[in-house]
Amino acid sequence: MAGSGRRPEHRGPPELFYDKAEARKYSQNSRMIEIQSQMSERAVELLGLPEDQPCFLLDVGCGSGLSGDYISEEGHHWVGMDISSAMLDVAMEREVEGDLILADMGQGIPFRPGMFDGCVSISAVQWLCNADKKTHSPPKRLYRFFSTLYSALARGSRAILQLYPENSEQLELITAQAMKAGFTGGMVVDYPNSAKAKKFFLCLFVGTAGALPKALGAECADGEESQQAKFTNERTRFRNAKGKSVKKSRDWVLEKKERRRRQGKEVRADTRYTGRKRRPRF
Repeated sequence: MAGSGRRPEHRGPPELFYDKAEARKYSQNSRMIEIQSQMSERAVELLGLPEDQPCFLLDVGCGSGLSGDYISEEGHHWVGMDISSAMLDVAMEREVEGDLILADMGQGIPFRPGMFDGCVSISAVQWLCNADKKTHSPPKRLYRFFSTLYSALARGSRAILQLYPENSEQLELITAQAMKAGFTGGMVVDYPNSAKAKKFFLCLFVGTAGALPKALGAECADGEESQQAKFTNERTRFRNAKGKSVKKSRDWVLEKKERRRRQGKEVRADTRYTGRKRRPRF
């Protein structure tokens, strides 16, 4: 949860920060329960699931199962994964309806391909931007997470990841790795002009690039929509942690061609097909 003072992810690794005392707050603190429930409801809404049809969902960073409670209320089935055994203990005490697994999302999603109809995650993804161990590389852990998540989701499904980005660089690192893993989509920012109500939802599409959902309270003074950065848009550049364009992306190809032109080399003219991924040949 975001709060005053130091951010939770700066106080230590998640499996240690979310100890028994912290886990209890998620089952006893009415304010925390209310916020988590509201974000869970919004995340499920953004999934755009078919009506009157039970779906099988993945909850990444499920914690004490508050988001799972809402998923169950909506008639869906779910599996939750979390790195904190204390949080999962609370979830079991609360007798949540979903299945639970103790796992580190930075090591990948341990499920077979195409298993889930959607994924939600509340306040978890930003933890992957920290290197809590010498062996941790945030870009590699993020890519491992996104690439295995992409595989575990059914084609045409969505992943809605609510997160608290620390800064624009962190946001670009996260979105760059999601793109690299094959996702399309973008960031939906609810109530962008409110310091307290502002919430970031990374909306990821598998296979088909749908229209980005409309943000809540996103009307500017001049009546225009705001804060919906769609990273399928060629004009928007998302760069990696070192400030470079993602390798083999359209921006990366255009920059490489421009360098060769400056060197006086003969380069093909840019077209709308430049940098476009080609289907594999069999």
